[in-house]
Amino acid sequence: MDLLSLRYFQAVARHQHISRAAQELRVAQPSVSRTISRLEAELGVLLFDRQGRRIRLNEHGVAFLRRVDRAMAELDDARREMADAAGAGLGRVAVAAETLLQLAEVLGVFRAHRPGVKVRLQQASVQSMRRHLAAADIDFALASQPLAGPGLDAVALLREEVFLAVPHGHRLADRDRVRVSELAEEEFVSTRAGHWQRVLLEALFAREGLQPRVVCEGNEAAATPGLIGTGLGIGLMPAVARRALGEHGLVAWARLDTPDAHRTLSLVWRRDAYLSPAAEAFRRIAVDHFMPHSS
Repeated sequence: MDLLSLRYFQAVARHQHISRAAQELRVAQPSVSRTISRLEAELGVLLFDRQGRRIRLNEHGVAFLRRVDRAMAELDDARREMADAAGAGLGRVAVAAETLLQLAEVLGVFRAHRPGVKVRLQQASVQSMRRHLAAADIDFALASQPLAGPGLDAVALLREEVFLAVPHGHRLADRDRVRVSELAEEEFVSTRAGHWQRVLLEALFAREGLQPRVVCEGNEAAATPGLIGTGLGIGLMPAVARRALGEHGLVAWARLDTPDAHRTLSLVWRRDAYLSPAAEAFRRIAVDHFMPHSS
């Protein structure tokens, strides 16, 4: 069992697809298939269930992946720590977030303090961020919904209210406060399942024994106000969006009459991970940036 075999296994497990794993690894598909077969033969168990061209991790594969991720993360941490000790370069920081918008100002401050540090950003769902943390693909996750688990630490950066946004002229446009039960027949513009806005919307409705009617869903949360403004539907928007758009923008705003209408933005990292000086600086700058705006 060598490191290359384990890297191949991680890629196949991540994609649940031989061809996509081969594309990521930039090797021929038969090479990946042979490597996985040799690994399974060496371990004495099948790691994947196969049905035609489909391949999925089975219970043995899930257990093996958990330990492989942990071992490879330790090796990656060791390599980075030795590179920093040797003074090789200025370091790097890798961050995943559900939305990249709120990272812009933090990155501006960080790059001014640490010019030359390589920064890698990616947009990801909370489930994907959990996998990236476990595999040490990223130093930090910026999550707008709970991302807890064994071996993870987090700091809450910002807690903000989430408002109801409706088109001007809508029956609720002049209301200051609205009950969730009043929204049962409304049509919603929202993000895809798994994104924090959709998770919150479904949770608020579930508490009332309801299910929201979503007529538009996508990955571009920034497009939501414009779509609501056209009259396509109504939606949930955080306080930061209300401040950015202003009181007299594309939509009208109302408070939701529930204590749960808020989101908490948290910075999450692996508890035992090695954080380079650059990563430590990023965490400090992120906390300093957001904390004064907490409410």
